[in-house]
Amino acid sequence: MLPLVFLLLLVAVYSFDKIIYLIVFFTPLSIPLRKLIPGFGFDMDLPTEPLIFGLLIVFLLKVLQKRKFDKKIFWHPVSLAVYLNLFWILVTSITSTMPLVSFKFLLMRIWFVAIFYFLTAKLFSQGKHMEKYVWLYVVPFMGVIFYATFRHLGYGLWDKQAAHFVVAPFYNDHTSYGASLAFYLPFLLMFVLDKSLEKKWRTFATFAFLVVLMGFILSYSRAAWLSLVASIGLWFILLLKIRFKTILITVFSAALIFFTFQQQILMKLEQNSHESSANLGTHISSMSNISSDASNLERINRWSCAIRMFEDKPVLGFGPGTYMFQYAPYQLTKDRTIISTNAADGGNAHSEYLGPLSESGLLGLLTFLLILGTITYTAITTYSRAADPRLKKIVLVAFLGLVTYYLHGFLNNFLDTDKLSVPFWGFTAMIVAIDIISRKQAKPAETDSPAIR
Repeated sequence: MLPLVFLLLLVAVYSFDKIIYLIVFFTPLSIPLRKLIPGFGFDMDLPTEPLIFGLLIVFLLKVLQKRKFDKKIFWHPVSLAVYLNLFWILVTSITSTMPLVSFKFLLMRIWFVAIFYFLTAKLFSQGKHMEKYVWLYVVPFMGVIFYATFRHLGYGLWDKQAAHFVVAPFYNDHTSYGASLAFYLPFLLMFVLDKSLEKKWRTFATFAFLVVLMGFILSYSRAAWLSLVASIGLWFILLLKIRFKTILITVFSAALIFFTFQQQILMKLEQNSHESSANLGTHISSMSNISSDASNLERINRWSCAIRMFEDKPVLGFGPGTYMFQYAPYQLTKDRTIISTNAADGGNAHSEYLGPLSESGLLGLLTFLLILGTITYTAITTYSRAADPRLKKIVLVAFLGLVTYYLHGFLNNFLDTDKLSVPFWGFTAMIVAIDIISRKQAKPAETDSPAIR
């Protein structure tokens, strides 16, 4: 293996983009070490995580040697929000109830951000390689979809329970699989509708779109389905050119209405007795069943534990990554379900928002929301400003892909995995890179404008 290791190190030093491409390509195919060697002392995803860690070391050494990095990326508002979040994760790792677990969580977050956000934003800084980044994930992902569908056929395509395990060992369960599929559907639809592409490439894009859509439907991930529908709704809002301020006021108003009438809403939801099923109509309607659906009730159990943990440690939390080890005593007997455990089996806090709240306190949640808010503002303003039709479309579909995860994050949390970090941080890097490019392109126009003179 040593010659291969040295070769990869040389490539990382002289052409880091090739290693990024390699990591992105292998991400859908990566397998946890515990699946390959049951009972091994520690776990990592192979071959991606060793490559990510190695590239992180090379990246830090190059930055230290040259003592510089692209200032526009380094000081971008999204980057500043990321620094603030990482700083607070560091603080709460020091005060953690389980420091080793928390520092491992911090290290993983750093290497995902450094590689898939900072280095990738640098890779996109000339407005190139963005489509390549998408295809490098989608092509091997199609192989995983065919594999999962073939396994699913053995149980019957409409067997909902089979959807939970047919994606193994590549994905932990159908929810992370569905979330990944939702990320790429907007991009693939853009390729299908792009008349500037050659006919053969549009044909291939159509084929890829149909394959990913098939996998998306057969994932039986209600959270992914719901998030895609909401993303389509946002697409129409952007087409109507509704101002960001108006959108923000609408969101806050909707939240206010919910909290004002939450008792009545919950009573209505408790009347829904439809449980998750192989029947698509029943499966969709079961999303709001909080009276008997075990999956929904277990989520409420996990969320309730996270809120109780926050109430115990509202400022610093229990420490990043510690929820799964600490939540058991916070389960109430009345909240437990037939699938409840004391070891966070089948998921963590089941929320990208309540997880940080319980693990890093109020600032943990607020700094994460600041990242999402800054990305959202950057995406909407860049979409309005961008003059290049290609970059404008990329900003739109990258943002729509991210929105699917922002909404999915209410029901699940996967940003501690490479499967979701590659599109999450990569699409964020696209938005930041295009924002910087569009600002450069806008400056000459502003200078030449008679109104400015």
